[in-house]
Amino acid sequence: MTQKTHEIVPAHLAVTAMRDNGYKNAAYAIAELMDNAIQAGATQVELLCGEVKNKTGQRATNQIHQIGVLDNGSGMSADVLRLALQFGNGTYLESNKHTGIGRFGMGLPSSSISQCQRVDVWSWTDSVENALYTYLDIDEIKEKQITEVPTPTSKQIPQVWRQVGKSFRNSGTLVVWSKIDRCMWRTGKAIINNSELLIGRIYRRFLHKGDVQIRLVTFDLEDLYYSSKIDQNALPNDPMYLMEKTSCPEPFSNRSMFIPWEDSEDDIVKFPYLLNGKEHIVSVRFSYASEEARQGQNPGGKLHGKHASKNLGVSIVRAGRELELDAGMVNTHDPTERWWGVEVEFPPALDEIFGVTNNKQSARNFKEFLEIDLDSLVEDGKTIHEYIQELEQSNDPNALLIKIVHKIDNNLSLIRKLLKNQTKGTRKDNSNKRHDPYKVEESATLVTRERQRKGYAGESDKTEILPIPQKKAEIKETLINDGFTETQATEIADITVENNFKYTWTKAYLDDNDAFFSVKSKGGSVMVTLNMNHPAYNNLVEILEKNVEDADIETLKNRLINALDGLELLIMAWARYEDELPPGELKQNASRARRDWGLVAGEFLRSE
Repeated sequence: MTQKTHEIVPAHLAVTAMRDNGYKNAAYAIAELMDNAIQAGATQVELLCGEVKNKTGQRATNQIHQIGVLDNGSGMSADVLRLALQFGNGTYLESNKHTGIGRFGMGLPSSSISQCQRVDVWSWTDSVENALYTYLDIDEIKEKQITEVPTPTSKQIPQVWRQVGKSFRNSGTLVVWSKIDRCMWRTGKAIINNSELLIGRIYRRFLHKGDVQIRLVTFDLEDLYYSSKIDQNALPNDPMYLMEKTSCPEPFSNRSMFIPWEDSEDDIVKFPYLLNGKEHIVSVRFSYASEEARQGQNPGGKLHGKHASKNLGVSIVRAGRELELDAGMVNTHDPTERWWGVEVEFPPALDEIFGVTNNKQSARNFKEFLEIDLDSLVEDGKTIHEYIQELEQSNDPNALLIKIVHKIDNNLSLIRKLLKNQTKGTRKDNSNKRHDPYKVEESATLVTRERQRKGYAGESDKTEILPIPQKKAEIKETLINDGFTETQATEIADITVENNFKYTWTKAYLDDNDAFFSVKSKGGSVMVTLNMNHPAYNNLVEILEKNVEDADIETLKNRLINALDGLELLIMAWARYEDELPPGELKQNASRARRDWGLVAGEFLRSE
């Protein structure tokens, strides 16, 4: 009679459940093997995809048959090799070893069985001829043919891998997947095409600094010479677009496409955190697209714009290796979201606080705060700052995460405003071009000069005597503070001062959503900025600025009717404002302001 065992976790049953261990796809599982290689000091890593012909009737198609990951790292001894194939074991489990990209001891076996039923491993420390070998096989585990990792033995590496691989050195490791049954991509080409961007992004720091090279290869296992079909090196894929020589297409393949967002004269925001008597730093960086990147018709449809659309979100980096590109703060309906970047980097010592998962695909705790409205956490009329202070006083580690997310939220609102103003804001950007784009400024200036001669004085008149460079500087600074780019601000300031215009007329997304426009006196000029956030802009101004050249008569008629409706509603809004004022001085002042404005408006409009 067979004696029953009472294992807490029966291996032959658990291994089936462990195949569903959360790896998003084969690319993430392959990255786990590359983690091990880089942690072992590898300078060269190769992804080798072996295909065979799958014949169906008259047709033969390529199909993935084996996947190998080869590295020239330090290799493993027999004890370490056996340990590496145990679930939940490894050499980086102790807290004092949490300094690199490895940690959990789940990587090699878990990632492998998530995609295949058998994994074979060769590793050597003094010569490839002395390689040690062991394996795991799902079927053998289920049938209880093996109940522990087989003892490593000396075994020669098959010739196919010796011929295809180029990184066989004095030490290294080769991991081979076979009986591949869970890979969503059926060909080596599909695996490389879908893995290249991800691998380039995960290991961008290592690739950019030249610490490691990653070779990507597909080859025919049935070809006697094992000739490669694809043979290329992975390029860094920087979602911040600040690196040079990356996978970003021309014209930004060899130069950065984005600009660092400076916060308090520094492009890195640092959050110190004291843990077990030692200070650890979380670094946050921001970037946004250069004006050149957004030039021309539909920049998002160009190759570099399409590349940026694949890198949406906040990049979460641990020990120089990206865990995840989280899209929780992305407005997926807004195409301009591709034009900003945020990167948060933290050390492995803060894994528990950030909630790093055992497959290193996410920082779970941090991700939760990225995806919620922080104001929903606050109660009793407190501010988010007061809430963070309370958490800090009670030593709640969530205070750090909330503080970081709050900073990201604030900076992104500023960056988004700047991005919207990149393609709007000057006379030149109107699709409905005027023959003389500055005719209105010129007319308003002439009327104002006549009023000055009659003795009417304005606040802006006091600074007309300033030197030309100072006037330009004041106007430029004001425009930049309103979200205009430096190029736009410089152009507007130059045109205004050099033409002696009394007015600047611009459009921007202003912070004050309730104001239809803002008025500021700077550099001897009256700066008028229409608020593109205000409904009056959409219902009155924007519809009149649309291109008329391709519009039919009916469309133009509808636009004019809508604009007239908008004007009537705008005047009625003023009337209601005046009507709601209580009797007294304020109501009288409003009535007087309406009459005085009408008087000045009459002079300006008659000049046309």
